[in-house]
Amino acid sequence: MARVLASIKVFPNDAGIDLAALKSRIQASLPAGSIVQRFDEEPVAFGLVALIAHVVLPEDAAGHMDKVEEAIRGVDQVSEIEVLRVGRV
Repeated sequence: MARVLASIKVFPNDAGIDLAALKSRIQASLPAGSIVQRFDEEPVAFGLVALIAHVVLPEDAAGHMDKVEEAIRGVDQVSEIEVLRVGRV
């Protein structure tokens, strides 16, 4: 089964939040079959740090990417997300 890697930028709603806890909540929120391969941190401005979640998901599951996006948006303390790229692993 082919896999897809999606890089998703996650903007927290506050500069002072615990990024380790946010990473854990994002990982726990993902639908079955998806995992975070790794997180990168990207400074934005005024102390705000965005997370880049590199999520591996199945290619052939219809609507799976939509479920991943919806799950991350639903995490407490997530302000906005932006899909940066999607491609095969």
